[in-house]
Amino acid sequence: MDNVKRKLLHQTLRGYGLYAVLILLLSTPFFYFLIQKLHLDDVDEGLVLRADEFKLHILPGLNASEIDQWNRFNRDMKILKEPVIKGDSLSFQFYYDSLITELEPYRVLLSPVKIGNLPYTLSVKNDLIESEDLIMSLALLYSGLLVVLLAGLFYITKYYSNRLWLPFYNTLDSIEQYEIDKTHKPDLPDPAIQEFSRLNQSVQNLIDRSKVTYENQQEFIENAAHELQTPLAVLHAKLDSFLQLPDLTASQLAALSPLYDLLARLNRLNKNLLLLSKIDHQSYHTAERFDLALVIEKTIDFFEDQATEKNIRFEHVKLESHWVVYNMALVEILVSNLLLNALTHNREYGVIHIELKGSTLIISNTGATSTVLAAEKLFQRFAKTGSASKGNGLGLAIVKKITDLYGWMIGYSFEDGLHCFKVRF
Repeated sequence: MDNVKRKLLHQTLRGYGLYAVLILLLSTPFFYFLIQKLHLDDVDEGLVLRADEFKLHILPGLNASEIDQWNRFNRDMKILKEPVIKGDSLSFQFYYDSLITELEPYRVLLSPVKIGNLPYTLSVKNDLIESEDLIMSLALLYSGLLVVLLAGLFYITKYYSNRLWLPFYNTLDSIEQYEIDKTHKPDLPDPAIQEFSRLNQSVQNLIDRSKVTYENQQEFIENAAHELQTPLAVLHAKLDSFLQLPDLTASQLAALSPLYDLLARLNRLNKNLLLLSKIDHQSYHTAERFDLALVIEKTIDFFEDQATEKNIRFEHVKLESHWVVYNMALVEILVSNLLLNALTHNREYGVIHIELKGSTLIISNTGATSTVLAAEKLFQRFAKTGSASKGNGLGLAIVKKITDLYGWMIGYSFEDGLHCFKVRF
């Protein structure tokens, strides 16, 4: 199946082109035969007229003894004894032309006449050499004019179609550049064409409704996360107090331990939702100058104990000094989430490679799976790329949100058995 996308204008011009070629192919032979028929009718009419003039003005005074003399001085009109015919007839015949030494086509009229009460046949002929040249010239002229006309119509249609569709392409560009989490809305003009005006109005209404829905959703998430902070804190304090009771049995401790882990996970989830909401509202607008390598070193030190507990080693840590001017808190969150992802989805006795070269940060790690992950799902919220249930599905989504905020590039690849995340600042 052909999945190649074509432009609407090209599709329209393609139809015009095919139609033009079809008309050209069909009309040229039709025009040729029409001109040829008209010319033959004119030649036949001329032959009949010459024969009638001969019968009216010359035949009454012509004697049989003068036939040979007549035939000697008249090249295209002769009096024949044979054949004897009863009526006029027109035909094509070929005669040898000694000047060009070849046979040439003629149109011949045979008409019965009587000279001295004896039957004869009057032969009147007209050569068709110039006629064919004329017909061919007319056909070529017609074809040339038709080609020029169609080519002109083709380019004029293309020119005006481009101008006609310009508002549509402007609207399309505005929609492609629009991001709902940004405050700037596309400015869609009101074009003079009614259909495009309706389209812009409909798109503008859709954007407005989507913006309101998005803001309501963000407000709900932010409010819900804020409201959850207090009960989660109370629950955490109650659980800590309960775990400190001296008379707890081993089975009770074993039952409460998963609840404690689940509560910690809920706290992380709530904090991440608040963080996403703040990023969406551009709360991190302050910027300062700092060395990116120092931030990464501090983050590695923070995760060193967790890595040791899981028998994971930091190897090939190569950090070049690189000064940047961004919000340091967001950069710390980005690096922390990437390292946490490398730890969470690693295997026992695995390794983590970290390299900062210029403005590019590469974090690579062995993983629980040795196959390439679905890159299109990695940075989606709550997306699962495998059977593992680790994490809350927001870590890489937050990384993607931060990179989008600053216009950084982030990508994933699987190289030499390592899952690689590359960020270009």
